[in-house]
Amino acid sequence: MAADRRSSWLKGVLDLLVLSCLTDGESYGYEIAKSLAEAGLGEIKGGTLYPVLNRLEEAGLVEAEFRAAERGPGRRYYRLTGPGRTHLAAESEAWTEFHRAVRGKLHAGGSTT
Repeated sequence: MAADRRSSWLKGVLDLLVLSCLTDGESYGYEIAKSLAEAGLGEIKGGTLYPVLNRLEEAGLVEAEFRAAERGPGRRYYRLTGPGRTHLAAESEAWTEFHRAVRGKLHAGGSTT
């Protein structure tokens, strides 16, 4: 039950978290998933992550570039675009306000005052 609840919460904010993984520069899917896991968000599988990356790319929030590797398969590297940075800043502020409201309500113990 807790995993299902956590999955639902994550679904609402995963796009924002993926964008945040790209603030310091470009990265590829496995590294993004690893960063999210290290942040305590659990394992994000490729079947969840890559549709998010594709959606962000289609929206013009990230750009992707395929690079061949000397060894092993090539990788698609993602980087934030200018509109992606703007979107991340605005949505981060909105999420912070929402989080503050939820936290306030939870800590109020359900009181209506």
